[in-house]
Amino acid sequence: MSRAAEETNRRMLRARDAMDRAYAQPLDVPALARIAHVSPAHFTRTFRATFGETPHRYLQRRRVERAMFLLRETDRSVTDICFAVGFGSPGTFSRTFSDIVGRSPRTYRKQTSAIAVPTCFTKAWTRPRASAD
Repeated sequence: MSRAAEETNRRMLRARDAMDRAYAQPLDVPALARIAHVSPAHFTRTFRATFGETPHRYLQRRRVERAMFLLRETDRSVTDICFAVGFGSPGTFSRTFSDIVGRSPRTYRKQTSAIAVPTCFTKAWTRPRASAD
């Protein structure tokens, strides 16, 4: 791997790590591009080439992943979870959750209960899969 490719990968990982840490905060492509020290258009193209999905879709999936955990492990309301993970409206949250998971947040909560298995298995079984935009 060339030195330039390594540097590009480092920059994309830096931005993805920022998304993982601050998934509940309002994040937009220009802010993420600044973290990666590239232009917004270049960031979007390179992120997708590197990780196989757009930055927006990655952030949505990360937020839904966290919401899945909160729905399984807490009694917080769906609306409270929606705002806690960074969505701006319950409608957008429900639609995005359903698109990624295949069921509504309420249905997911009803059908999923906390089970006594190692955390690594739970994460592997319940992690939303990346899909093409």
